[in-house]
Formats: sequence, structure tokens, C-alpha cells
Amino acid sequence: MLSLINRLNAWIGKSVSWLTAVLVVLVVSEVLLRAFFNYGQAWMRELQWQLFALVFLLGAPYALQQNRHVRVDLFYERFSPRQRAQVNLVGSLLFLIPWCLVLIWFGSQFAYEAYLLGEASADVGGLPTMVPIKIALPLAALLLFLQAIAQVILAWRALKQAEL
Repeated sequence: MLSLINRLNAWIGKSVSWLTAVLVVLVVSEVLLRAFFNYGQAWMRELQWQLFALVFLLGAPYALQQNRHVRVDLFYERFSPRQRAQVNLVGSLLFLIPWCLVLIWFGSQFAYEAYLLGEASADVGGLPTMVPIKIALPLAALLLFLQAIAQVILAWRALKQAEL
């Protein structure tokens, strides 16, 4: 299970990283169109923030897996491997997993309501639907939840090995 979770989040994380290149091309294109032709479209701006959101949301589980996430390292870097495992275990169980479950629950309701309402952009010329980006929130929370489970397993194994 651990290997499957890690492979899944690594594949998704690496895949969405390519959206950054698409985002750069889109931003540069819009800037050039605005600067030289006084032309801009609402869908371009919306697509930019949605691509950024996808990179951020779907890249977070991979960042956690690679230990590249934001953490207050004031003390953590000086901890022994056993102490780090304890922090990872407690932090995942008390904070990360419950927060992921909240996001999955409320994010799913949020996405479902958007689907039922056929939610589209409020801007004229905006994207025809907001449902995919709304689905990204509970999906990202689910992937982060799975990675948190993997982190718990790794921390537990590290604590057991430290006892030997």
C-alpha cells in the first residue's frame, strides 16, 4: 500500500508540474496580447488561476512525500531520527489527517453543489464551468490524506526500528 500511494502521488506531482510550463506560456501570451493589441479575455485570466491552483493542490501530496513542504524547522532539523518520526506521527495523526478529512467532506459538498447548479464563470467570456476546479479541492485532500497515511506508516516503522 505504501508503495502504491507513493507512486501515485509521485506520478501526479510530476505530471502537474508540467502545468507550470503551460501556465507560463499562458501568462506571457496574455501579457503580450494586452501590451501590443489591447486584447485580453476573462477565460485566460481564470485559466491562469485555475492552473496555479491545480499545481498547488495536486502538487502538495508530492511535496509532503519528498519532504519539501513548509515546516517550521527551528527545532526539527536538530532532532534525532526518532524524534522526527515522533513529530511526523503525532503531526499527521492530530493535524494533517483530520484536516484532510474536513477538506474531503466539505470540498465534496462544495463540488457537488457546483455541479448541480451548473456553476460557470461570473465573468462574461469566462470559463463555461467551474466544476473541475471545485473537484480538485477534495481530490487533492484525498491524495494528501493518502500521503499522510504513508507518512504515518513510515514514522511508525522508524519508531519501531529505533526501539531495536
